[in-house]
Amino acid sequence: MKKLIGFDLDGTLSQHKSPMDLASRSVLDDLRAGGWDLVMVCAGQCGRVYSQMGGYPVDILGNYGMQRTTVDGSGNLVTVWDKSAPCDRESVSSRIAALRDRFGLDSFTGDGVEFHPSGCVTFPILGTGAELADKLRFDPDRVKRRKMLPDVIKAFPEYTVFVGGTSSFDMAPRPYDKWYALKIYMQEKGIGQDDIVFAGDDWGPGGNDESVYRSGAKFICIDDYRRLRQILTAEKILN
Repeated sequence: MKKLIGFDLDGTLSQHKSPMDLASRSVLDDLRAGGWDLVMVCAGQCGRVYSQMGGYPVDILGNYGMQRTTVDGSGNLVTVWDKSAPCDRESVSSRIAALRDRFGLDSFTGDGVEFHPSGCVTFPILGTGAELADKLRFDPDRVKRRKMLPDVIKAFPEYTVFVGGTSSFDMAPRPYDKWYALKIYMQEKGIGQDDIVFAGDDWGPGGNDESVYRSGAKFICIDDYRRLRQILTAEKILN
């Protein structure tokens, strides 16, 4: 029997950037009742994940493992660690400008690069001030960004590059990614690779779940968060 199940949030337990609904909460409750330990392994910050989950009491590995939180007996979010890495903003900005020039992406609204306190970077192709409707139209099947992906990876060897959101690339300082985060957590808990399951929706090239998908650990592909219970039941994770 597997001991630990890790979850992505957006697209796996909820609609993107939307509150987790009661159906997904019920699935998590039933997993716990069945003897499973749970952990969230996410691209976003722990506080945002905790809020989006409606304060569900679960350990969270945020920012690809650069943050970790737990929840105390009173329901308070407690930070276990919050790491950051240095970022050469001038160099990053210059390389993104070169990529924009190469791919004809010189027109954007707002800032052309977003720096995060952790040292993570977002390359927002349409700019930080772009309208949501424009972002949704830009690359819904990710074909455009996956074509660009090898060039972005080559330009940023010190980062792990992800096809992020609807119109961006997200970059986390190496060695951080979801599998790296999960391995640290597993080691602390004394759990081996054969004793974990991970459920995620973003396992394709450049996806932020890809590192777990390719790790050899059991990976459950969630193609629609509304089918979560059905998929986990078919996989015999839920009765």
